[in-house]
Amino acid sequence: MKTRYALQLLLLSAVWGISFLMIRVAASAFPPIWVGMLRASFGALLLWAILLIGGYKLPPRKLFLWLFLVALTNNAIPFSFFAWGEQTVPSSTAAVLNATTPIWTLLLSLAVHRTRASLYTILGVIVGFAGVAIVVYSRASTTGETTQRGNPVLGIIVIVLAALGYAVATVIAKAKLQGLDPIGLAVTQLTLAALMLVPIAALGPHPTAFHLAPILAILVLGFAGSGIAYFLYYSLLAHIPATHVVAVTYLLPVWGIFWGLVAHEPIAPLAYVGVAIVIAGLVLMNRSVTPAPKLIEACAD
Repeated sequence: MKTRYALQLLLLSAVWGISFLMIRVAASAFPPIWVGMLRASFGALLLWAILLIGGYKLPPRKLFLWLFLVALTNNAIPFSFFAWGEQTVPSSTAAVLNATTPIWTLLLSLAVHRTRASLYTILGVIVGFAGVAIVVYSRASTTGETTQRGNPVLGIIVIVLAALGYAVATVIAKAKLQGLDPIGLAVTQLTLAALMLVPIAALGPHPTAFHLAPILAILVLGFAGSGIAYFLYYSLLAHIPATHVVAVTYLLPVWGIFWGLVAHEPIAPLAYVGVAIVIAGLVLMNRSVTPAPKLIEACAD
């Protein structure tokens, strides 16, 4: 891999990695649906500009149902659910839970195509889930920390459902949306997701106070975590093998822990062990079956 592409891959992982922290900051002032709506809206604005300037093509209208489902499961639900879950779960833990996306993707693909799992696949899934369990346990055993409103167990479940949503979207996109212009696909996803969330946000709770930090976090999530990240992701796919791009998934838990430390989140030593085990599980899975690229954040969230 050329140095330029390696640096772009590192930048992509860092952008997706910091998204989990930005979600937590944004959710301190904006309701979860608003976080999802604004993130999708700002990301769509940037990508619309790129699409019009670059002459990219939108998907055909006959694929609207599949585009709608992908936008729902890959953007509208995960963007909102991560903001909901991170009201009680640290961003570092959310990043590790997000790393279960390739595992869910693989399991769903095996179920849909009714193929047998290899030994490496089975071991990778078991090891990966064991690593996540260790991280969750380390979170539960951490003492002396202050928690926000809500139930942390519910937060963990909501975030896992968001990761499962990414997996569902990947399986649908791989089966029904192959061969489309990637930028046009990303624009359509984010635009549809924003339109889905607008009426829910309008009818639900509204932000009661505006502060600089949450506003900046929303802008970072939209323009960087969705807009720039999508552009980097698909630019890399055009120049290097998909298996190399998918490797960004391995880096997200590491970046999640790093940005969590920067934000002074309490991270138990056992969590580092769990992260290493999660990455080991993903590597084992990748030895036999390469997960399809995630049509996000990524990471990310």
